Amino acid sequence: MEGDRMEMANQKQNIHVEVHVKSQCTAKLSEVKLHVLALLNRHSMVFGNYRWAEFDEDFLQRNVESVSLVDLEAITTQPLDLKTCSVSVHIFTLNEDGPSTLSLEDDEELSAANHWLLPAAEFHGIWDSLVYESGVKTELLDYVTTTIYFSDKNVDSNLISWNRVVLLHGPPGTGKTSLCKALAQKLSIRLSSRYSYGQFVEINSHSLFSKWFSESGKLVTKMFQKIQQLIDDKDALVFVLIDEVESLTAARNACQAGTEPSDAIRVVNSVLTQLDQIKRHSNVVILTTSNVTEKIDLAFVDRADIKQYIGPPSEKGIYNIYLSCLEELMKCQIIYPRQQLFTMFELETMGFAKSEVSEPSLNLRSIALKSEGLSGRALRKLPFLAHALFVKTPTVTLERFLEAMALAVDKQREEKANLINAV
Repeated sequence: MEGDRMEMANQKQNIHVEVHVKSQCTAKLSEVKLHVLALLNRHSMVFGNYRWAEFDEDFLQRNVESVSLVDLEAITTQPLDLKTCSVSVHIFTLNEDGPSTLSLEDDEELSAANHWLLPAAEFHGIWDSLVYESGVKTELLDYVTTTIYFSDKNVDSNLISWNRVVLLHGPPGTGKTSLCKALAQKLSIRLSSRYSYGQFVEINSHSLFSKWFSESGKLVTKMFQKIQQLIDDKDALVFVLIDEVESLTAARNACQAGTEPSDAIRVVNSVLTQLDQIKRHSNVVILTTSNVTEKIDLAFVDRADIKQYIGPPSEKGIYNIYLSCLEELMKCQIIYPRQQLFTMFELETMGFAKSEVSEPSLNLRSIALKSEGLSGRALRKLPFLAHALFVKTPTVTLERFLEAMALAVDKQREEKANLINAV
């Protein structure tokens, strides 16, 4: 037992470094990697996630937008010496094109889905903006990484079963769809040595079932044939997102109850059949979300390897969301002058002791406490509402802005209560 512990202690921690290179960069990836490793060697002691966006070296200035140490909060809360770690460097450029549509028929404007090439500029930064309970994002990353690893090792899926299907469920506004997009973006970067690029296809269940009943499963089959063409490129890692997957169940239940055309059930069954076919490929991951957990089709739930609940943020999550918002407003000099705000970890370390320096952070914590129950979407909107409704001047001090935020939270809670009473 003691030997096992020693062996685990001696294993090097794996640290991921994401290198965002400029779109006009013509340098070889191997050359970029050498310069990044030299940078990390010069700054080997780190504490938590860190990002360099300015460089003292000419090569990095010319070719690189940023170098980021990522996902370190899942590993340690202590200072880390990179020289004792195994460092994985992931180099990427962002695709600036917006989404295109996967259309089914030339003579009809039937938009089957939206399609992005990854990593996409539109998805950049979403991963860091999403704040959940410890471990949620890391577990999802590890799941898909293991899926690819098992496939590469030719593990017999008849003996060890996995379906490449992720289900994120929970109340509206908790960032499930955004997390799917961020996860796909993250993995297209993390697995860039294995796949040249990523593809992201977002299917809208509502449009699927509101428009296409009369055409039975024919158009659904055509849509998945389009997706199959993407999967046939083995250099691509393909993500298929079905938002609000409970729509599958709603359609099936409605037709069984006789309130929808009998043709409808063939549409639902066609979707499930097509999903079963594409998940056999090693380079596809199916991501799904649901706001109404109890209505999800059991036939679909059985297909999901991971069923992850995404709930409203905790007090710590709310604090971190607000902290990132305030840092952004200080960077843009809307809140001025800049003042120090502590992280929740730093506040806990100092025992929440009140002082002149810690007072703004403690005020923010009290705002976070009374914000519990608000969705992540509402929390991200709150600093904007605070400025629009209670500040009304171009720049504002941090102290004044925190007062405005407290008023905005009270207003949000009052509006929410009125809405519930009205319903």
